Amino acid sequence: MNTDAISIFNSAVVAVQPATLIQQCIQHDADTITICGKSFPRSAGRPIWVFGAGKAAAAMAQAVETALPDCLLQGIVITKYGHELPLQHISLATAGHPIPDENGVAATQQMTEMITGVQADDIVLFLLSGGTSALLADHPPGATLQEVQTVFDLLLKSGADIHEMNTVRKHLSGVKGGQLALLTNTPALCTIVLSDVVGDDLHVIGSGPTVPDPSTFADAMAVVEKYHLTDLLPFPIFLHLERGCAGNIAETPKPGHPRFAHTYTFLAGTNRIALQAAARTATQLGYDTHILTSTLTGDAVTIAHSLVAQAKEWKGKRPACLLAGGESTVTVTGNGLGGRNQQLALAAGIALEGQEGITFLSAGTDGTDGPTDAAGAIVDAAIMQIGKNAQEHLDKQDAYPFFQNAGGLLITGPTQTNVMDIIIILLV
Repeated sequence: MNTDAISIFNSAVVAVQPATLIQQCIQHDADTITICGKSFPRSAGRPIWVFGAGKAAAAMAQAVETALPDCLLQGIVITKYGHELPLQHISLATAGHPIPDENGVAATQQMTEMITGVQADDIVLFLLSGGTSALLADHPPGATLQEVQTVFDLLLKSGADIHEMNTVRKHLSGVKGGQLALLTNTPALCTIVLSDVVGDDLHVIGSGPTVPDPSTFADAMAVVEKYHLTDLLPFPIFLHLERGCAGNIAETPKPGHPRFAHTYTFLAGTNRIALQAAARTATQLGYDTHILTSTLTGDAVTIAHSLVAQAKEWKGKRPACLLAGGESTVTVTGNGLGGRNQQLALAAGIALEGQEGITFLSAGTDGTDGPTDAAGAIVDAAIMQIGKNAQEHLDKQDAYPFFQNAGGLLITGPTQTNVMDIIIILLV
């Protein structure tokens, strides 16, 4: 069953490849370019500007170059180290993720300088995928990059979900939260999105650099207080948020801001698309297949216990495949090595209590789970027998060494896409 589970996961990843999704989104002729059904006139002799950021940015840019072979393309996209692909016309920068770094700051500065040079009748494409919050990097006046890095690290370990983390991130930036869109007045700013956020909230995905932001400085401060980070924040960061709450720093642009009357955002890839492809493959392999949800959120261990309970109590036909998608969280209290998917899979393995006939896979569609080279892990009774001290590894958020020894790591390398996580449960 492990082979089947991996095949089902791989089919989900293939379905949300930018090469396929972008080709469906973009058409053109001599006079117009059409983005997801919205047509814009092309200006003779003027470039189509392409900007973007995220783990899938290079693949998305490559797909745009393929879709627009006879167009003059200019711009820059920023992706994570190791995710680069060859581009012919669009510049590519690589930077740090999940913690921003100097290369991200430099590339973002280059992007903003290029965007401010866009003419009023130019077409601008922004290619957005998960990872943008770190890769589109800057820091507020009076604070350093190192201080912003500290905040990112605190948020990642706090147990905050992506909505909460990005609320804070947007209010420590001059480009996130719709602010990048304010740098140009073209009436043709189009963002193409691969969603890595449960619910596909456009203002949350990548911290929404080109869409209005309903969150406020007060919301950001509330997240800091909720996770008891107030005393841990570098003082310039706390001061920046405090000044924002007092109205002494301009808020991010809100819904109704006139700039967004001529911006367009198109959702090209989602977790639901990946799950549907996984379901088709599972059915072809002979499984009675059910998509449970595409909106899983919450603590990884809690989710694992809930899903294993459903698997144990399954009364339907067998063999069966249960599918779920979304994104869990982990509150890091130890110094172990792992990621949310490995933590979830290990918790599931413990909850299986040696029960035969159940295989459980949890993995990120981006091929990266936490600060590791694994996309996630696969577990069954046999793997749990090989592994040692499972509960101890779980308690220390140290799932990677457990699965490394037991043989359950799922290593795909960069997948060039990112639509959150896929969980596959096979029952025989």
